[in-house]
Parts: sequence; structure tokens; C-alpha cells
Amino acid sequence: MPRSPATSSAPVLDDAAKAIIEQLQADGRRSYAAIAQAVGLSEAAVRQRVQRLVDHGVVQIVAVTDPLQVGFARQAMIGIKASGDIEDLADSLADVEGVDYVVITAGGFDLLVEVVCEDDDQLLEIVNRQIRSLPGVLTTETFVYLKLRKQLYNWGTR
Repeated sequence: MPRSPATSSAPVLDDAAKAIIEQLQADGRRSYAAIAQAVGLSEAAVRQRVQRLVDHGVVQIVAVTDPLQVGFARQAMIGIKASGDIEDLADSLADVEGVDYVVITAGGFDLLVEVVCEDDDQLLEIVNRQIRSLPGVLTTETFVYLKLRKQLYNWGTR
């Protein structure tokens, strides 16, 4: 997953942009014509606005898969306690293959990292050789996912 752009570069969203985003969240394959009809704009205007939202990093249009169905039997969240510059460490973690989510946190961990792996051997490789070896990593705690019960990306806009 690409790193998020700085929020200061994000455009201010008007009501039409928010409505377009909500249409895409309901169905990312919805046609520009259908979105245009729902939000009251022309198809060309919707196409341009969607492209602008993508270009500015406001939205990504992707296929969300079930990791189990595509060969990734192990998912885990890894809590990391760190020393030094955690933003530099977050950037290094984002470059690790298999890491799909990195967030800087407040609380018991400095960072949370989600990994998607083919099996436990790959998880061990990522945690032991790739994450723990990074400068600034003090400790890790791995939370293995047993079953995914809910995952939504439809929180809408404000």
C-alpha cells in the first residue's frame, strides 16, 4: 500500500466529491455514468473528479482480497516499541515486503505493523530477520489473526 501523502496536500472536499467517494465506497466498480446520475454531475465531470481524487491520494481504487483465498494463510499485527526517530523507522518498516500497514501510535507500542504471509515460516522471517534487525526496534509483540470477522472500508466522508 502506498504511503499516505501529507494531509496538507489533500484538496478540500466539496459535497460533490464526498458524494462521489461514497458512491465508490459502496461499489468501486460503479460506472462513471451511474455515479454521475446519483450525484447530479455529467459523466465527464465525474471522471475528472475521480482522477483528481486519485492523483491527490484522497482515494485508491483497488480490489480488496480475502488473503486466505489468494494463498496467504497467516496474518498478524505486530506491536513495536522503538527508540530514536519513529518516523524513520516507520518508513523502513513500510519498505519491508509483506508489510501492508504501518501506523505510528501512542500508548503501549510506538508502531503497529500488519503483515500478510504465506505461512508461519514467512512470518518468522519477517519478524525475526527483517523487523527486529532494523535500527531502533527495541521489542516486538506479534498478534496472530485466528479469524477475520469484519473488515470494512465504508466509513464515508465528513
